[in-house]
Amino acid sequence: MGRSLYDGSAAARALYDEANNILGWDLRTICFEGPETELTQTRVCQPALFVHGLAVRAVLQERGKLPTPSFALGLSLGEVTALTAAGVFDFATGLRVVAERGRLMQQACEMSTGGMAAIIGEERARVAELCAEFEIEAANFNAPGQIIVSGEKVRVDALVAAAKDRGLKRVMALNVAGAYHSRLMEPARVEFARYLESVPFQRPTIPVFTNTTGNVVSEPDEIRAALVKQIVSSVRWEDCMRSAVAAGATEFWECGPGGVLAGLARRTEKTWVVKSFAELSEIPA
Repeated sequence: MGRSLYDGSAAARALYDEANNILGWDLRTICFEGPETELTQTRVCQPALFVHGLAVRAVLQERGKLPTPSFALGLSLGEVTALTAAGVFDFATGLRVVAERGRLMQQACEMSTGGMAAIIGEERARVAELCAEFEIEAANFNAPGQIIVSGEKVRVDALVAAAKDRGLKRVMALNVAGAYHSRLMEPARVEFARYLESVPFQRPTIPVFTNTTGNVVSEPDEIRAALVKQIVSSVRWEDCMRSAVAAGATEFWECGPGGVLAGLARRTEKTWVVKSFAELSEIPA
């Protein structure tokens, strides 16, 4: 993950090297060599994705292939990446924010037994009914007909088991460490709010859409409050994408591994132009 960026770009190499110095542990080697069991830990995965995304952006800039962006948006921890790209804080500050976020969320996972599941092919209103019935929460509105629910594992498992009887098209339990974007993350929210009190925020240089509402957030205090709330609230990713298009976005460029966001964009609206960049070979020379 990201090795080709490091080997082929001075700009990307500088970010990975700086990240190792800031974190005080070897993110670079874990990203490039694994083991996957360590990379996928929340406290590691969040900084890894943050650095990877900004490294891709750095290579695009280095090669003169990045048009001036009009907007920035990111899913979950990617919102911090988007805010960094928009100048709300510098790379070092953004990385420290993400690292603390990941550490606190992993602690919250270890304090509870949470789970998540994907509900495919249902409307938001139907999912809201199910959440009320099983006492869980909607964690992610990813795209039309793709909603993630989150909560105590026993309750999420009960929903999965009852899916057929409830006439649901498809419900899949997810292999995750905890119940992200649910009330089980409340301990992380409390401590993250305390941590962000001392972090300086600037107004973004371009509009950034927050996961908590799907709308633009611009004042430093509003951005700080949105990042705190996001820990326990639904990620309105579909709303963010639609708001960007309504505001004038003509293309989405995904910087990061997997092409997941591109897939969500195409599921939302097939006519949207989407490009994904993860490794050096995918970036025009």
